[in-house]
Amino acid sequence: MRKTILAITLSLASAAHAETAITVPFDGSFDDAAFAVESAIVGKGLVIDYVSHTGEMLNRTGADVGSDVELFKEADIFIFCSAVVSREVMEANPMNIAHCPYGIFVAENADGVMIGYREYPAGEMQKVQALLADIVADAVEN
Repeated sequence: MRKTILAITLSLASAAHAETAITVPFDGSFDDAAFAVESAIVGKGLVIDYVSHTGEMLNRTGADVGSDVELFKEADIFIFCSAVVSREVMEANPMNIAHCPYGIFVAENADGVMIGYREYPAGEMQKVQALLADIVADAVEN
């Protein structure tokens, strides 16, 4: 009985804290959006650690997992960190390490091209969310 209650509690907690994505439409091509995001990240003095070509992987492996659904025409995730912001949020709570590194995605689907990022929890992690929002705004404006 106790295991059942624990499983239900964890399940509800996970659903209640499910992260959502904040997206902004991009008026241009996928390649232009990807370049704009890369430029905006580097323009903030940050280093891109990795670019995950998630769209290519999903398109390449669809048939292998029994799906013919095209989720994205293209999708990349830019992975990076900020020493200043990361230190600040982790000094407030070292377990904020769970949110690092940060990512901004560029994706194109049937609705068009979008740029987005994960929504972060209330509190000190809003500093990270503000950084990501600023980078996306720079990318969309340029």
